[in-house]
Amino acid sequence: MAIHPVVRVHPETGERALFVSPSFTSGENEIIGFSQRQSYRILDLFYEQIARPEYTVRFRWSPGDVAFWDNRATAHLGPSDLNHLDFDRVLYRITLEGDIPVGVDGRQAELVAGQPFLAN
Repeated sequence: MAIHPVVRVHPETGERALFVSPSFTSGENEIIGFSQRQSYRILDLFYEQIARPEYTVRFRWSPGDVAFWDNRATAHLGPSDLNHLDFDRVLYRITLEGDIPVGVDGRQAELVAGQPFLAN
């Protein structure tokens, strides 16, 4: 478990991006310094924003296509409207070892439990 910045700075572009995910942001007080209720309300607002159509890309696949994105500034949300298709969706995920997230205040994410994820 780690404490991450809510807004992180991209190490190459300097751009700021929300660094929250409904799948990975968890804990008793998700945002340090806010009550649990306040934290949930703020995160719900952020989750609503990151799923807005004007902030999303819909990829149209062709045989042999490969897609990748930079999770330092992008959230992945698989489409939920594919049940009508007559084929199975197959996904192979690869996670690369990356940098430690840094917030706008310059503080790095902090590992508070468990072991760091390192490449072998």
